[in-house]
Amino acid sequence: MASRTRSDSGSSNDGGAGDGTSVLSDPLRPADHIDSAAAAVDPAITQPRLNLLGYLRFFWRQLTSMRTALILLLLLALGAVPGSLVPQRSSDPNGVVAYQTNNPETFKILDALGLFSTFTSPWFSAIYLLLFVSLVGCIIPRLKHHIDALRATPPKTPARLERLVGYTTTTTPTDAETAIAAARSLLRRQGYRVARYDGVARGKASARLTVSAERGYLRETGNLIFHIALVGILLTVGVFGSFGYTGQRILVQGEAFTNALTDYDSYNPGRFADQSSLQPFQLRLDTFTPSYVFQDGSWEPEDFDAALSTRVPGAGWTKQTLKVNSPLEIGGTQVYLLGNGFAPVVTVKDPSGTVVFRGAVPFLSQDANLTSSGVIKVPDGLAKQVAFQGFFCPTPIETTTGCSSVAPYERKSELQLSVFTGNLGLDKGVAVNAYSLNEDKLTKVAGFNTDTKGLDLTVGKSAQLPGGLGSIEFTGIERYVSVDIHHDPTPAFALLFALLILGGLLLSLFVPRRRVWIAATPTGDGTTRLEYAGLARGEDPTLARSVAELVARHAQHVDPASAERQPDDAPPART
Repeated sequence: MASRTRSDSGSSNDGGAGDGTSVLSDPLRPADHIDSAAAAVDPAITQPRLNLLGYLRFFWRQLTSMRTALILLLLLALGAVPGSLVPQRSSDPNGVVAYQTNNPETFKILDALGLFSTFTSPWFSAIYLLLFVSLVGCIIPRLKHHIDALRATPPKTPARLERLVGYTTTTTPTDAETAIAAARSLLRRQGYRVARYDGVARGKASARLTVSAERGYLRETGNLIFHIALVGILLTVGVFGSFGYTGQRILVQGEAFTNALTDYDSYNPGRFADQSSLQPFQLRLDTFTPSYVFQDGSWEPEDFDAALSTRVPGAGWTKQTLKVNSPLEIGGTQVYLLGNGFAPVVTVKDPSGTVVFRGAVPFLSQDANLTSSGVIKVPDGLAKQVAFQGFFCPTPIETTTGCSSVAPYERKSELQLSVFTGNLGLDKGVAVNAYSLNEDKLTKVAGFNTDTKGLDLTVGKSAQLPGGLGSIEFTGIERYVSVDIHHDPTPAFALLFALLILGGLLLSLFVPRRRVWIAATPTGDGTTRLEYAGLARGEDPTLARSVAELVARHAQHVDPASAERQPDDAPPART
């Protein structure tokens, strides 16, 4: 025999199988196997170069693979984290402004990354759309394959059942035809799809009648439901959620709010929302009752109770109660209680005593004791446009910078104001924040850092304005609440798809996909040899037990007397 050299890996240089046998003569390997000598020396076998269409197919297969979908789902979850860590322009615009004021340098970096508009940023939208495409591309071929599988008949019975799980043989005096008919009936009642196949027993001339049965298609159905519902969640959040809107409004006691665009203090519509999305209704704050407890040297809120009146077109006012974490629902819209405070009632008169302004002006709370700051603007009626800026203290104590409140209750409340004159910027038709004052085009004529002392008022007191402009009177105090009005058409859809996701997941986890076979072969001595076996698709630890139960139940159908003679716990005969 000619000597042959071997590489370090143990394979022969002439294309041998590694054990001294030529792969060209190995009957278990095809001639074009990668290790064959023909494949190794044939220069015509080369890796084909991909054209544009080939690359597109390659990237599409990568995108629609389950691994890519899982990675994109993980990226989507990670991408949503900044939306809960930093304020969002869509839901908390004031928080974004406050963050910019307190962290100007960090704000520039985070804003450049789009983290203050996380869910509408280009990078988050890209992940979202890629995940959507990946899931759809994964579902469509699997759905077609599943429909084909549902329409197909169970596979033919294998020739060697003894190689399968739970293989069991028994004999019965019943003829093969009767035994197979009983098997078909039994398997149908157990939810199997069955098909009968007739043939010849291996190595014998006798006929072999078999039943092939399969069940567990709900497993793949549940898997598809899970993925389709996940696509539904994406559509719900990304498309239907764009028809919603969020707005904020301060409701002063006794004043009515109409759900119209002009009545909002701030309004954040979804991408597809417009004025027609606003359901017509009205709100009115009747009374507000806060409850505080004094604990560890400070006042802590215990309960807030806002008594509201609501009205929809064609109906009268209805009394309702609004509490924290207990939203009010009206016209398909939820109303949430956010905060509360005081609204001093002031009256401004010109030098002749004519009233030019009267109303309750909300002052925004600055601390837990409701020390509040606010702005009063009087654009018309006086010789000049006038603005007042200052503090309201419900239970005041004097400080070096003015007053501060030591309790959230009204006790000799004090209103301290500085006075400005000039252009308030209200004549240009551009929206101006009612709770802040732009001092660029204003002149401070009374208050801190001026020659004229600021105004210090208590309820029932009045003061003259500098320069003979008129007078201002502090006439009373009203309460106000700040509410968030939120319209979201997605909760019902989100709940439906969430339940479908849960149901589909349970089906895919707990419904076993299995096949079982029963074969009946006449033995020639008046008896019939029965064979039983099963095969699972995936892990199915109960398959062997199920086959054993099938054997026992089938025996009761084909040979009741024999089954009664055996004890209930007697295992079936096995080979």
